[in-house]
Amino acid sequence: MTTSPRVVVFDYESGNVHSAAKALAAAGAEVELTRDRDRAIEADGLVVPGVGAFAAVRDALLAHGGDEIIDRRLAGGRAVLGICVGMQVLFERGVERAQPAEGLGEWPGTITELEAPVLPHMGWNTVEAGVGSVLFRGVEQERFYFVHSFAAKSWGLDVQAPFPQPTLTWATHGERFLAAVENGPLSATQFHPEKSGDAGIRLLTNWVDALA
Repeated sequence: MTTSPRVVVFDYESGNVHSAAKALAAAGAEVELTRDRDRAIEADGLVVPGVGAFAAVRDALLAHGGDEIIDRRLAGGRAVLGICVGMQVLFERGVERAQPAEGLGEWPGTITELEAPVLPHMGWNTVEAGVGSVLFRGVEQERFYFVHSFAAKSWGLDVQAPFPQPTLTWATHGERFLAAVENGPLSATQFHPEKSGDAGIRLLTNWVDALA
């Protein structure tokens, strides 16, 4: 008998935790909503959603020990998936309304406002899936749902052999920005897979299947 991968959606009082949990269950995971440190560290996969301002999401994560949990998981090669601002806070810093805030520093770089005629970037958009992407397998040509005004516009992590190069997926709204990153056990999407219909469920299924 095959058991479903156990996924914790980190409930740190920031993000669409219930919609994320529902989508992950549809993707085949056994889902738990919790902020319990040990349960979050021991799960097969950890999802870190995030909605709102960069600094507020970072502060909420720190208040619940999310930085330590993410570090512990990555040190052990355990999968983490950040969503929306849960992706942004993985970078070194964010700048909103000229106010810089430190991020978790898992990746180098700064989150800044998009230069676009209309903000926020809200609605469906296509992506340029990275070659060999696991997340986008079978949905490379699909559209995903975005709600954001800020993003990472460049990638600065220099990965040396024998470690595999990260897979970068891009999108464009006014200018090009990172729509998703797959970097070993750490992955993230700027869009909301839980709001992206069948394509989002398929993407989450790809992530859940990789946990096995």
